[in-house]
Amino acid sequence: MTIPVHDAALVLFSGGQDSATCLAWALARFARVETVGFSYGQRHLVELDCRDALSAGLRTLRPEWNERLGDTHTLDIPTLAAVSETALTRDMAIEMGADGLPNTFVPGRNLIFLTFAAALAYRRGIRHIVGGMCETDYSGYPDCRDDTIKALNKALDLGMGRQVELHTPLMWLDKAQTWGLAHELGGDDLVELIRDSSHTCYLGERGAHHDWGYGCGECPACQLRAKGWAGYVNTRSQAEETD
Repeated sequence: MTIPVHDAALVLFSGGQDSATCLAWALARFARVETVGFSYGQRHLVELDCRDALSAGLRTLRPEWNERLGDTHTLDIPTLAAVSETALTRDMAIEMGADGLPNTFVPGRNLIFLTFAAALAYRRGIRHIVGGMCETDYSGYPDCRDDTIKALNKALDLGMGRQVELHTPLMWLDKAQTWGLAHELGGDDLVELIRDSSHTCYLGERGAHHDWGYGCGECPACQLRAKGWAGYVNTRSQAEETD
């Protein structure tokens, strides 16, 4: 199947599994792709360091991806950590809050990220913005919901005075399906690159290597990633048995 190639896109690229998959998705669809990451005082700041290896690996997978992958941007938003008392921005135990949300929820984070991305995209002459928000396998974060993204998209259209298109290719995929999408886009090589070079662990641990990659293995992000990997491997095994 031929995928239509559009002009340019800006991808929210943290160095994690989801954003790396979104970057590959964008490289398959846009003639020019730039990336933006955010330093906001997160405990797992190491994720931003993973971007170089991921970008270098993506460049080797497809000749056209090497040609399409453009500038990388990093925006510092320290105020986000200063105004949030969360387990992602403080040295505190990860647990559920009284409101039913895990204390890893950073209020307004995705709204802020996408607004900053839209401002950067405006300056760079880009109207397509790609993010890894997902409503299927998530921790209940309200700013990951499809309705939230659509509402913000409308607000950005009005506030920027021109059309902005927010793409969320993972919105209705679980983590096993996200691994599957990576395989569809770049085969085993892309899956291995994302497994070994991306970072998900909330605690920033990269010491232990598991079947699904590096991480503490205990935090909610690691558990979700491990569950998704197991589901992906199982699906692949079943498909091979029926061939």
